[in-house]
Order: sequence, then C-alpha cells, then structure tokens
Amino acid sequence: MHRSPEEEAEIRRAFDALVNLSPKELKAWLATPQSKKVGMVRRGETESVGRQSARKILAIKAKTVADLTDADYAHMKKVIGYCRRHLAQRPWGDVTDTRWRWSLMNWGHDPLRRR
Repeated sequence: MHRSPEEEAEIRRAFDALVNLSPKELKAWLATPQSKKVGMVRRGETESVGRQSARKILAIKAKTVADLTDADYAHMKKVIGYCRRHLAQRPWGDVTDTRWRWSLMNWGHDPLRRR
C-alpha cells in the first residue's frame, strides 16, 4: 500500500499520542494478572487480541521510522481505531480497576494518564 510521507507522519503522530505507555511500562503491564483477564481470544489461539497487539506495539516502538513496514502502519491504524472507539465508550465513575481500562492498557493506552 502506498501512503504519502504526510499520511505516514499523521499515522505516527496519532499512534504516539494514543500509545501513552512506554515500552518498559507496557512490558510490565503484560506481566500482570489483569492484562491476562481481558480481551477476546480467537479460536485456536492462547492469547487475547489485545495482548497480541501489545507485542506488535513493542516491536513497532523498537524500530526507527525508516524501518517501519506497511504491516506496521496497518497495525498503528488498528491501534488508533481501537483506542478511539474504546475511549468513546468510557464508563461512568472511577475506572481505575475496570476491565475497560485494562483492555485499553493492552493496546498501549492508560486512560488515567494525562497526555
């Protein structure tokens, strides 16, 4: 797929704005029981879609801009869409210990963190 340099820069900006957990924080989050309790697990797989996404996010974050592939940009767009949809469904009240927050954190976003 061909994107202009401007489109790629916009995808990276949106991705970086939404993925507000550092790679170190995301790795630590994946080790928690809460991370493993949420998300959809596809038939025949052992890990949720969100946890699989987190591993792709970590791989993307480890690359230079020049090394990003079409698959990386496609995943960044998927993360952007997921986070935006999920954030629009924020439940009322304190979300600290909610499956809603935990699911977002599997996608690299902690909704309690200020930008």
